[in-house]
Amino acid sequence: MKIFWFIPTHGDSRYLGSSRGARVADHAYFKQIAIAADSLGYEGVLLPTGRSCEDSWIVAASLIDATKRLKFLVALRPGLVAPAQSARMAATLDRLSGGRLLVNLVTGGDPDELAGDGQFLGHAERYEQSAEFIRIWRELLARSHTGEPFDFDGDHLSVKGGKVLYPPLNRPYPPVFFGGSSGPAHDLAAEQVDTYLTWGEPPAEVRKKLDDVRARAAARGRTLRYGIRLHVIVRETEDEAWGAAAELVSQLDEATVAAAQARFRSMDSVGQRRMAELHGGQFNKADVRQGLEISPNLWAGVGLVRGGAGTALVGNPKQVAERITEYAALGLEYFILSGYPHLDEAHRFAELVFPLLPLDVREKLSAPTLTGPFGEIIANHDAPKAAAAS
Repeated sequence: MKIFWFIPTHGDSRYLGSSRGARVADHAYFKQIAIAADSLGYEGVLLPTGRSCEDSWIVAASLIDATKRLKFLVALRPGLVAPAQSARMAATLDRLSGGRLLVNLVTGGDPDELAGDGQFLGHAERYEQSAEFIRIWRELLARSHTGEPFDFDGDHLSVKGGKVLYPPLNRPYPPVFFGGSSGPAHDLAAEQVDTYLTWGEPPAEVRKKLDDVRARAAARGRTLRYGIRLHVIVRETEDEAWGAAAELVSQLDEATVAAAQARFRSMDSVGQRRMAELHGGQFNKADVRQGLEISPNLWAGVGLVRGGAGTALVGNPKQVAERITEYAALGLEYFILSGYPHLDEAHRFAELVFPLLPLDVREKLSAPTLTGPFGEIIANHDAPKAAAAS
């Protein structure tokens, strides 16, 4: 089980859909979160992409020296950067980080944003282009270890005598992650990527998606890894956790929710449509569980105003660990998590839930400490005793 956290390069706050409680999203804050994730034992961090975000490649590069073990899951955007240039960027970042690069193929689902970036292909054509892009990208990096050139002539992209002269440390190339809910997305995953990601739907729906991708991959003689993208709201008690969920959406009003949902409906992303269908755009501020707890401890309230991943695991540490374990039983290995605000919740989740999960965090965090291992030294004498395992 590999637990990732999230660098909120689009901004961070204590409340959704409001500037109240907002934090300055600058390099110093991103660095704080990265250092926290690294020192707490998270496997890596996801850096988002889009015009509302700082550039993920530049942010990842800026965090190399601030971290030691942390891996960076960084976006590839077909149609915005040429595959050969993207391959060189990946090889460089992988080498300079000591082999800590993972890449996230993002086809995109917002036609307005894509048009603003100069991308005018429809849904089906974008997946065709993405398939050509990642094939060129993979071949260039795989062949960089031998110096062999690569030729490709596709419907959307072509290269002749393509080369990457300085190979990545990861062989044959940094692992490729990808998420999508449509048939073409599942075909692309089955054919070319290493890890398929799903957003946080109820376990039965996640199982159906994974079964479909597995079957398509098996038909091509391939085996993939799998992961899930979720938010988390964990507190010492279940009541406190649901109180925190209510606080997170306490600044929302019907007009804000309606405007966000109208924006999401304009997208042609199947995954975004599935997120919207989980809650229908309705919520009861007096009871945030009503109509939004779509599966035990799985809450769709984040998706009322946030695009992309819109569900959160809400509960006490035992409940959240149990839900994660249920997903893991479906074959999910990577858990890419986030919580508001991200710096605080990175600590909270690690402290409360890591001890309940099968992780190798303790081995990663073996550096000596100058303070008590279990808290503040009391009266210049002893640290408090560790709580007995339950």
